[in-house]
Amino acid sequence: MKLLLTGFEPFLNLQENPTMPVVAALDRQHIGEYEVIGHILPVAFHDARVALSTIIEAVQPDLIVSLGVAVGRYQVTPERIAINVASSTKPDNTGHTPQDEPVIAGGAESYMSRLPIQQITAALNEAGYPARISDTAGTYVCNTVMYEGLRYAVEHDIAAGFIHIPANFELSIAHGKVPGWHQRDLNDAIRIALETIVEVKA
Repeated sequence: MKLLLTGFEPFLNLQENPTMPVVAALDRQHIGEYEVIGHILPVAFHDARVALSTIIEAVQPDLIVSLGVAVGRYQVTPERIAINVASSTKPDNTGHTPQDEPVIAGGAESYMSRLPIQQITAALNEAGYPARISDTAGTYVCNTVMYEGLRYAVEHDIAAGFIHIPANFELSIAHGKVPGWHQRDLNDAIRIALETIVEVKA
């Protein structure tokens, strides 16, 4: 069984992206019957969707979990819904700033997470990590990746979804005046989230 775990490269003026070390720490680890297969995606609306689709085709995962950083949040936040909208006032890493464009023309208006988001937040809170469900993944590249992952998941009847994590200490200090976690705790929180997903699915 294969669990595809994706993160993102740095973007905008951020010097690093804490999803990258999370993915590196968990890549090739085994959680229950699943082998974690990690990949880092570009922060670009079109390229990220195409890259994810290509990776999915190559890996043929049984479960997809994508990660993004939400600078300013202090909790781990599993996302509830992805919408068929790509829109931003800030450019992606290719300079593109879509304005109310569809992620996929003619695609479904939205997809609900297929992860056990209530159980994930409960498990994280029980472990002492602040967590809550988020009702919006925004309309930036994170939402695009969540939408693409769920589109595949619905078509192939597998679990998939998206989890935002806070900044790590290094990013928090560099950015200034935003909450930060130790990278070790971010890694551990996502491991707990994955363990919970696998346990619920068993």
